[in-house]
Amino acid sequence: MAITDEMLSQLDHRFTVLLPHLNERQRPLAVAAEARLLGHGGVRAAARAAAVSETTVRRGIAELESGLGPLPGGRIRAEGGGRKLAEELDPGLVNALMALVEPDERGDPESPLRWTTKSLRHLAEELARQGHPVSAPTVGRLLKQAGFSLQGNAKTLEGAQHPDRDAQFHYLNEQVKQHQAAT
Repeated sequence: MAITDEMLSQLDHRFTVLLPHLNERQRPLAVAAEARLLGHGGVRAAARAAAVSETTVRRGIAELESGLGPLPGGRIRAEGGGRKLAEELDPGLVNALMALVEPDERGDPESPLRWTTKSLRHLAEELARQGHPVSAPTVGRLLKQAGFSLQGNAKTLEGAQHPDRDAQFHYLNEQVKQHQAAT
């Protein structure tokens, strides 16, 4: 059976009315159902009428033919979908990051105050050079998970740096410990 202009017009009208009300999982299934009804050439016709790729329609047909019902709990996507975390994809990433920050780490590792003098962007660039491509926000997230403070140094560069800068941070760290112990 040939697909007529009248059939295409009706299909276009149905998709215009129906598809905006469907979620991202339901749309390909609805288009696939129409494509199956059209028979030979239905995938291309339905894809054009719905303004989706033919691959999307074929995936929808495969899902319809698989006989699987709706996903549990009203889910749209299957469990475990989405991008994996960088540290899952690259198990050596966290160790490489810690090796970069620990030589310049400030504060006691056992204390609640840990920080580094290196910028997230520079750390990300160095990790990429070592074969661990990662973004600066991911480096920030990993450092935060490791207990590092991500606050920038607020001291302005007017005049000479204080000679006991590290001693100042150790003093602050001791103050924090004392206040935490008192509460």
